[in-house]
Amino acid sequence: MGGSRVLLADDDPTVRDVVCRYLERDGLSVETVADGRQALDRAVAAPPDLLVLDLMLPGLGGLEVCRRLRAAVPVPVILLTALGSEDDRVRGLELGADDYVTKPFSPRELTLRVRSVLRRAVAPPPRPVVLLDGDLVVDVAARVVTAAGRAVELTVREFDLLAFLLGHPRQAHTRAELLDRVWGWTYADHATVTVHVRRLREKLAAAGLAPRVATVWGVGYRYDPLPG
Repeated sequence: MGGSRVLLADDDPTVRDVVCRYLERDGLSVETVADGRQALDRAVAAPPDLLVLDLMLPGLGGLEVCRRLRAAVPVPVILLTALGSEDDRVRGLELGADDYVTKPFSPRELTLRVRSVLRRAVAPPPRPVVLLDGDLVVDVAARVVTAAGRAVELTVREFDLLAFLLGHPRQAHTRAELLDRVWGWTYADHATVTVHVRRLREKLAAAGLAPRVATVWGVGYRYDPLPG
């Protein structure tokens, strides 16, 4: 991860300066932009290893940048959000953002979050394995999901979550455990898991699959394979 390229998009010059210094001190290469249009153009033209993206950007809002970027290139994204903008944070996660940090924030915390997301992005490929459940096929090595032969498009985190749950059928997992085992985080808002589970369920249902991910009330979630 040393020398990984980070694109930082924030219209506050003080934030850009402080965050840039912290990330560069941690051995990362940082490019900064001040508006959403620049962020999208740069990320598409020369995809960074990670984008740190403020939601409140001039020109093109952060959520729209995230949406368009996800349709173009698979760049990991960390959102910078205002303290009270829970709806925007959830929407960002639904669009495929990997993490978020609320303002005001500690530059050291953001640096740790950046390192955590980069570790996941450059993790060694999993051992060749194919997970099956009826018409659902999850090729872990190829990172491909199909339902009755048709591709199911998942984000990186949705895929990791499905592969983990399917690989541990009939086992209940807390949200904290899923954050640790799937995201590699020891601290984060549990709403991150809730949003990803909801999106995963919606996509599996849209693919014509019967409900697979069950809620275990008071605990978390469990994968229930088809009988037989």
